[in-house]
Amino acid sequence: MKISRRFLVIACVILLVVLVRLQLDSASDSLQRRVISGVVEGTLSEDGTVLAFKGIPYAAPPVGDLRWKPPHPIVPWKGVRPAKSFAPRAMQKHKWDDMFFFDDGPSEDCLYLNVWAPNDLDTNKLPVMFWIHGGGFLVGSASEPRQNGEELAKKGVVLVSITYRLGVFGFFAHPELSAESPHGASGNYGLLDMVAALEWVRDNIALFGGDPQNVTIFGESVGSKAVSSLMASPLAKGLFHKAIGQSGGLFGPWDPVPTRAEGENLGIEFAEVALGTISLKALRALSGGEILDAAWEDERWDFDPIVDGFYLEETVSDVFEEGRQIKVPLLAGWNLDEKGPDDFLEDAEVTVANYTMRAKEVFGEEAEDFLNVYAASDAVEVGRAAADYAGDRSIGYGTWKWIETHISSSDAPVYRYRFDQTLPLPTDAPSNAQPRAAHAWDIEYVFRVIDSKELPWRPEDQQVSELMSTYWTNFAKTGNPNGPDLPDWPPYNGSPSRPVMHIDATPVVTEDTHRARYEFLENLPNGLL
Repeated sequence: MKISRRFLVIACVILLVVLVRLQLDSASDSLQRRVISGVVEGTLSEDGTVLAFKGIPYAAPPVGDLRWKPPHPIVPWKGVRPAKSFAPRAMQKHKWDDMFFFDDGPSEDCLYLNVWAPNDLDTNKLPVMFWIHGGGFLVGSASEPRQNGEELAKKGVVLVSITYRLGVFGFFAHPELSAESPHGASGNYGLLDMVAALEWVRDNIALFGGDPQNVTIFGESVGSKAVSSLMASPLAKGLFHKAIGQSGGLFGPWDPVPTRAEGENLGIEFAEVALGTISLKALRALSGGEILDAAWEDERWDFDPIVDGFYLEETVSDVFEEGRQIKVPLLAGWNLDEKGPDDFLEDAEVTVANYTMRAKEVFGEEAEDFLNVYAASDAVEVGRAAADYAGDRSIGYGTWKWIETHISSSDAPVYRYRFDQTLPLPTDAPSNAQPRAAHAWDIEYVFRVIDSKELPWRPEDQQVSELMSTYWTNFAKTGNPNGPDLPDWPPYNGSPSRPVMHIDATPVVTEDTHRARYEFLENLPNGLL
């Protein structure tokens, strides 16, 4: 039987189409994961080594009647849900120029997470790193380019980043909210979002190669403060196994955690003064934009974590002092230049005379003790000492107290660092500008994405980024940052000298030479706090 040439051509074309479709279906299947709520489909990095799943919902949208309620379960979806772009960030307005985002804008519908995982079907039980962004509990998002998890995933971890409710949407307390709660609590919704996201990780992360029994929570600034609160919350027990804090802990007199009654009183005042009602029904009927506008207009409306009796039964510091925290290995520290000298000297010229005068204005009878522990004998030393005090007051002391309290009430290993790497100055920087290791400037180094900032980067910046990201991922893997070809980093609680790793182009370990500063701050009379 003779087969025509035309028939053969048609058959070959059909076969080719089928093969291509099978290949595409196979490739598509490899980018899909069936999580508890449905199927999600992600993307593959350009070099083919990392899978990314962006915008996966971990809780129901907290809108309408779910506004100011703990996160509710997701309604399962049918079919394949694309997970190829970042979901909206939480409700907020512009605050800091160094923050820019790759999402489509703010929304109350913001409870989403992102996953980056090595593209290796044979890998499983990889350590999980769970990132909590900073931004003062007021702004921020996981979609910032400096928080891209692709490069960390290449170091053999599964990276998860989350968005959570912020500001008035995340931390508004009110008596009617407490009354409707089965726990008699209100506020702290943004922190409860973090617990829900950790529960999602527990239930789903194995599908991405992650080990739900090896989860490290880490964050920067208020992300770090959130980490300290998770260690103090009974709701987070069993959901993580290590913790990293970068510049912040909910400890100390400058980070007070109000009572629920104080939080509720602030909520009543805000509702009545800024929105003209104290009815919860009326508050939920307002648009998100109306509420955001009202909260943004006045610094009085500063909504932060409270002791709600549910997420936090006591202050974070009290829980740690009583030894009731989650006793996991901790790696924590802060940056050399968390603040600048102007934060203490205000507009005064940087001189010894002005520094001494300012010390007497602020500390009165305690000024001499202050000048002993923050000593300065010339203008250069004044600039350093003034910046040190301002940084300690805002960030350093709270982080130090977190570390100290954890080692005094647990046997868990603790590693302390200071980030000393000064970033290169922009090419158009003023001639008198000084290089700094400022607040939040460590994030790009940890995530191995220093090129997310347009600066004249140097080879040593790449080296520090490689060093820091390796320490961090080693700690996530084993609870110890050390590894082959790395400078040795001894535990802080392994020696009476309290060793500190100074991270820069020439990393070095020194003993804690500034303990007297933190003890001075700790012993200040209440009127000076």
